[in-house]
Amino acid sequence: MVISQIYGGGGNSGATLKNDFVELFNAGKAAVSTAGKSVQYASKTGAFTNVFALPTATIEPGAYYLIALAKGAGGTADLPTPDATGTLGLSGSDGKVTLVGNIEGATGLTDTDVLDFVGYGAANEAEGGASTPALSSTTAALRAGNGCTDTNNNGADFTAAAPAPRNSASPKNVCP
Repeated sequence: MVISQIYGGGGNSGATLKNDFVELFNAGKAAVSTAGKSVQYASKTGAFTNVFALPTATIEPGAYYLIALAKGAGGTADLPTPDATGTLGLSGSDGKVTLVGNIEGATGLTDTDVLDFVGYGAANEAEGGASTPALSSTTAALRAGNGCTDTNNNGADFTAAAPAPRNSASPKNVCP
């Protein structure tokens, strides 16, 4: 399971979408449970003190899982029906998001419980030492291959593009 999309501009001035979100994707060949796992956020140089414990669900191979996060005052469009809802507020430009195998605050990229890690913009940590491009009210970090590409280099695996949130009802994208 990987982080396939991050959007922190929800509800900001100039944003179309009202909420921040994180999208997970099962790039594997077997169903994966979210039980006991969490999505965590830290500012570009901060510690992981913002933890969202994932509700128990099963993500099938090639399926997406949409987590709606903080809602801002701007934006005109709602997200597709989220699979989970949290209150984390992400930076719209620079930060760090990690998928962790437990609900304890991660210590950073090298924490042995980290399942996936994305540093975006001017983050001080990122897989492969290279962050994704900086984001904005109109751009999200999208993993290449509709979620299938994972070279463990955020700079190579992600592009900044218009947010395109997908949930468990979206068509599956089974990786080769």
